[in-house]
Amino acid sequence: MAITLEEAQENLRVWLEAERTIANAQSYTISNRSLTKANLSEVAKRITYWQNKVAELEMIRNGKRIRRTKQFIPRDC
Repeated sequence: MAITLEEAQENLRVWLEAERTIANAQSYTISNRSLTKANLSEVAKRITYWQNKVAELEMIRNGKRIRRTKQFIPRDC
């Protein structure tokens, strides 16, 4: 099942909201015990994923080609 641009945008919005919520109260400590609610770096990875997915789907919608090749420099071992 393919993801639509609207679904990708909604997922991105949800992850951005999650980041804001976590940033406000990610962890707390009572006496010598602490609790962490979520891993902010994992949320950041998901945000990057959905930002890229939205950009890709917008390019497809606008009729632009998606660049799949990467530039590299061959080196002797």
